[in-house]
Amino acid sequence: MRPGAEGSGASGSTLTHLEGGLSRVSYPADELATIDPLDGRPLLARYDLERAARTLRDRQHDVRSPVRGVWRWHDVLPVRDWSNVVTLGEGSTPLLEATRVGRAYGISRLLVKAESLNPTGSFKARGMSVAVSRGIELGATSFVMPSAGKAGGALAAYAGVAGVQATVVMPSDAPIVNQAEVAACGADLILVDGLISDCGRLTARIAERTGAFNLSTLKEPYRVEGKKTMGIELAEDLGWSLPDVIVYPMGGGTGLIGMWKAFAELEEMGMLGSARPRMIGVQVEGCAPLVRAFLAGRQFAEPWVDATTEAAGLRVPSTVGDFLVLEAISASGGTAIAVPEAALVPTQAFAARHGAGFLSLESAAAFAALPELRSQRAVEPGDTVVVFDTGAGFKSTLPELPSRRSVSAKDADWEPLLSGYAPASRAGTTSVRGDGAS
Repeated sequence: MRPGAEGSGASGSTLTHLEGGLSRVSYPADELATIDPLDGRPLLARYDLERAARTLRDRQHDVRSPVRGVWRWHDVLPVRDWSNVVTLGEGSTPLLEATRVGRAYGISRLLVKAESLNPTGSFKARGMSVAVSRGIELGATSFVMPSAGKAGGALAAYAGVAGVQATVVMPSDAPIVNQAEVAACGADLILVDGLISDCGRLTARIAERTGAFNLSTLKEPYRVEGKKTMGIELAEDLGWSLPDVIVYPMGGGTGLIGMWKAFAELEEMGMLGSARPRMIGVQVEGCAPLVRAFLAGRQFAEPWVDATTEAAGLRVPSTVGDFLVLEAISASGGTAIAVPEAALVPTQAFAARHGAGFLSLESAAAFAALPELRSQRAVEPGDTVVVFDTGAGFKSTLPELPSRRSVSAKDADWEPLLSGYAPASRAGTTSVRGDGAS
């Protein structure tokens, strides 16, 4: 599927070169690339932002653009020709007022960026659309990647759109819905009795053996480019300003890196000022390498031993882009926090019952951090706070259902059930059962 009216011809991308995220060494952009050969760290795409600004500033307030979502920002994305764009309509997710849940946490303006409404149910769709598109443009004919679940499903979906082969390597305990998504979309699924780091080692071997292009997190330059559009959209959502605080659940932290990159590019193009949100990264106590490194004031994070959490997307014991995440958090005046595993499922239910919808466990971790952030005064009551809902609840391991009973389809058998319900107290009010459950 192509992005509508812009179906062929030059995209207007202003991509100029790649740059080592740590080394700052420049590399050519128009060949398949993985990591910086000097230090094994991520490569980042760089653009002619002066040229991009001339078109983007005209589009800044133009809601009539024929392209929506991620590809609306094609000037600062790496694909040079529209014919290579592989899309399912990702992006343009709503920024929702979460009034009830905000009140419950003592925050006057709490907003939720609903990434769960992307076509594959998570923010991973953004990065995969761009990475697969650019890979195909540069000659890749098949892809392979390790995944805790959601990214693998996204790769399978976009490979299906492009008509290319994909292989996904997942931990064997990855949520079953993500395994099913990979299989349904026609990708090869390999399950490993281990962590995503183990899957990454096998992925590298498969890439070496087959020539498939390795899309491991931050080991190629373009998934982060798709994810940076979350930052551009957020600025657009708020009238080309930014919130006081962003709370983001982080595994490898690519989304946080991408947003921080977006803010810098927007400022250089004259579309944003220099003010930045306090970036708050959230992990879980059973796997918190970035939190540990931040609190210790380190530039790099040591791998986490025996990582464990039911939030599969947060069970990432190490990341090659650790220094970029830590740099963004520190430079923003933000912080990093680890939440207890035991808080995830109750927070998932609490947020849903207070109007935030059925969130993934990863998103629930971000909400679970709010009470401690309020206690630390890292979040103040009057702040505008954006929490990222990075994935839908059905993309996680599902919670256990309470005990249930069924009734027959005969009207005569319903009276014992109906007798437990009281009439609504006023028009439009939901009835409440006699046992107090709503």
